[in-house]
Amino acid sequence: QDAVDYITWTLLYRRLSKNPNYYNLQGTSNVHLSEHISEMVETVLGDLEASKCCQLTDDGDVVSPLNLGMIAAYYYVQYETIELIAASLTAKTKVRGILEILSHASEFGNLPIRQGEEKALKILARNLPQNLPDSAQFQDPRTKALVLLHCHFSRKALSTDLRMDQKRVLCESINLIPAIVDVISSNGWLKPALAAMELSQMVVQGLWNKDNILMQIPHFTKEIVQRCEAYDGEEPIESVFDILTLDDDVRNDLLRLPDEKMADVAVFCNNYPNIEVAFDVQDADDIAAGDPVQITVTLEREVDEEDEDEIDESEMGKVAASLFPKEKREGWWIVVGDTKANSLMSLKRVNLLRKQKTVLEFIAPDEPGDYNLTLFCMSDSYLGCDQEYSVPISVAAAEESGDDDSSSGGESN
Repeated sequence: QDAVDYITWTLLYRRLSKNPNYYNLQGTSNVHLSEHISEMVETVLGDLEASKCCQLTDDGDVVSPLNLGMIAAYYYVQYETIELIAASLTAKTKVRGILEILSHASEFGNLPIRQGEEKALKILARNLPQNLPDSAQFQDPRTKALVLLHCHFSRKALSTDLRMDQKRVLCESINLIPAIVDVISSNGWLKPALAAMELSQMVVQGLWNKDNILMQIPHFTKEIVQRCEAYDGEEPIESVFDILTLDDDVRNDLLRLPDEKMADVAVFCNNYPNIEVAFDVQDADDIAAGDPVQITVTLEREVDEEDEDEIDESEMGKVAASLFPKEKREGWWIVVGDTKANSLMSLKRVNLLRKQKTVLEFIAPDEPGDYNLTLFCMSDSYLGCDQEYSVPISVAAAEESGDDDSSSGGESN
């Protein structure tokens, strides 16, 4: 009834009586309008209940949101998409599988397939490093979305129309991936969650997760990366930070870029996040089976003291990603899990400027013993800056309540 009442305050309610044929109304009386709205609400709630987004009481009077429905509402994801994600994911899903699930989202169902594009998509697909699924149909908008994502990671040149469609796919994807992470975490799977986080990095930087992370740096080509890999100095060049530590003449010889491009490289390297992670297990010596466990995690961005006074906090956390079509701010996933059991115990998503403290909570395993958990700090925007730490915990046997309580004279529960 609340839903019916809500609709009477919308433009739709005004339009029903003005254009009844368009909405398949049998008449414009109050009875006709009321019946139409009631039927519409019942149909929609039935669809949401079937997709496990909400729950209705037997008489249909009370509607309660379920986890999938809350995730869909938070990220503005269509309920068909969240239903597909939940049905398709497994504990063993890897990056490739998550990419295929992502491309089948309902949000991509109305991507246009223009005249001649089917052939163009087939040609693009033949030259990609990974094969598409055997079921791929090139007249299907979802296959088009998958091809465009593959082209983005492989940095393939596209026509103007396809480039516009690709921008739309990328913007939708960066909103859908956190929803996928939340669905995975509600199932308690660790490895698929980490794979989805890697996919987010790939979408923002336009790289495969197996590519050299130096390719994120503006103007870096495969030839420059090869020269960096062949560098025989005291320390190998393996990260973005290593580029900063090189002597100027060595860096100039390796990169061989004009001054204006070298300036872009310097900006990216200076903005690349250098995060200090500290954590503390609360009451670590008193953890019993089934007890709640709290881990306090502190993230702090390292900033050069020389630049301390010149930093504009409004610019801090802005992602440098020349291939991503809109402005993006850094996000971080803090995860605690058991890698051996593929179990995700706790997850939080945080934004970071200078310093951020958060608390992760989970229930200790039911079996007493020593456990070696892992704390992950995962970026949603950059490849190569993720961190992981070992978190050993000892779980004691749960204390059993006494059979009687002589002091109070009462019965034990």
